[in-house]
Amino acid sequence: MSVLVLVLAVSAACCLGFGFVLQQNAASHAPLSDFLSPRILLDLIRVPRWLGGIGLMVCGMVLGAIALGNGELSLVEPLLATNLLFALALSRHQTKQPLGRQGWAGLLLLAGGVTAFIVAGQPQGGEAVSDPLRHWLIIGIVVGLALLLTTLAKRSRLSAGPVLLATAAGLLYGLQDALTRISGQRFSAGGLGELLTGWQPYAVLVLGVTGLILVQSAFETAPLRMSLPALTAAQPLAGIACGVGFLGDQLRTDPGALAWQAAGLAGVVTGIVLLGMHPAMPSGTAEPEHSRDLQPH
Repeated sequence: MSVLVLVLAVSAACCLGFGFVLQQNAASHAPLSDFLSPRILLDLIRVPRWLGGIGLMVCGMVLGAIALGNGELSLVEPLLATNLLFALALSRHQTKQPLGRQGWAGLLLLAGGVTAFIVAGQPQGGEAVSDPLRHWLIIGIVVGLALLLTTLAKRSRLSAGPVLLATAAGLLYGLQDALTRISGQRFSAGGLGELLTGWQPYAVLVLGVTGLILVQSAFETAPLRMSLPALTAAQPLAGIACGVGFLGDQLRTDPGALAWQAAGLAGVVTGIVLLGMHPAMPSGTAEPEHSRDLQPH
């Protein structure tokens, strides 16, 4: 594993984790009438803390894109999932809440799961799948699942809605990472002209804005502990599926390696849930719409 990719991916995770906390701090005060509407971005853009969170997220995405350009998606995605560790660190600083058994267990499971998956799978690059049907089948499944979860979230709204929206956003972000890697390859091969003649960079932009609306709507209507674990767990799973499915990423497939990879991913998801539900995570819930005004923080 390249040290450069490791440093870039972990740095990206740090920016993303800090950015998510700042975004949720601001989005929790947005009007509920903005739920699943682009208006939420227009309202939040006036809040300095939210802008700071977005700035950190953009830095994280740029660092993540550079990491994807130098390493396999199946390697980078698990490392990006450690953003929850940094989100918890900032939340602990704000709440002064100790880690306790739950926090340490979640930390060890997440870190150990990422390590187990990478060591057992030994992700390596390979030839991208040329069959367009396979590309569109995987893309269609990911986007279809995101649409289904968003539709279900509209009905449940303040109960399971935030979890469903965050999961949908995570799926879209995982797909976005895959298309970001393809865009980087096109740019390396033929420069800006080659990049802009493909559909991938435009899809990256659409997925990014759509995912942002979903995430802010989830942050707006529930505590961070409800939304961030689902977001953090869904993104690497979708990214790994795309990496192996059509980008040509190769993982070891002997029974022992597959068992450790499955155990590693299970550890990652379990650790994410434990950390996301930790008392240190911001727990402010949505207030009634008539009593909420968007305020700078």
